[in-house]
Amino acid sequence: METNNKSAETPQGVVTEKPPKEGKKEKEKEDRPTKGIETLFRVTSNNSQQLSNQADAKANILITVNSIIISVLLGTIIKGMESNSYLIIPSLMLLVVCLITIVFSILSTRPHVPKGIYTQCEIDAKKANLLFFGNFYRMSFDVYAEDMLQLMDDRDFLYRSLIRDVFSQGRVLGKKYKLLKIAYDVFMFCLIISVIAFVIASTLLSSNYYI
Repeated sequence: METNNKSAETPQGVVTEKPPKEGKKEKEKEDRPTKGIETLFRVTSNNSQQLSNQADAKANILITVNSIIISVLLGTIIKGMESNSYLIIPSLMLLVVCLITIVFSILSTRPHVPKGIYTQCEIDAKKANLLFFGNFYRMSFDVYAEDMLQLMDDRDFLYRSLIRDVFSQGRVLGKKYKLLKIAYDVFMFCLIISVIAFVIASTLLSSNYYI
């Protein structure tokens, strides 16, 4: 009878250990989401950086082209205004177009640096972004190092910081491309109007000027 009782209790009381292969597979499954999240943040950050570089390159193209046009206007056309006074209005229109385009291009590339200080309340509320230099460049190293160690120990705080950093990059990119679009629209449409004004002035007003 005792033998039967022990055999009945054995399946319930014995804790079976998982084979090493199954434990390894489950560990790999647990690690996959973390690696995927890290890859997600890395790819998103790289894409934002590439888009920012492309926007800066396009803004530099606009600044260079319009600077050349302004130099030509000031160096050649404006000097001959006394003999070609009918070109004054088209030249001024083109000059204004170039200036507006340059202003919006510079605004799109102009950096915005925050105050460089965060508070302990932001750290406690997990709202401080320690990954962007503009939020800590005026802080002491000891305070920043301690907060960074806290960030690395707190997974939720770390992911919140990464999400906030990606979101901030998106906001900056949105503003940059919006200003850049305005610059391109002004340059394209107003340049066409300026060229039409030059054609009208050269064909119609020039004949009346020499009569």
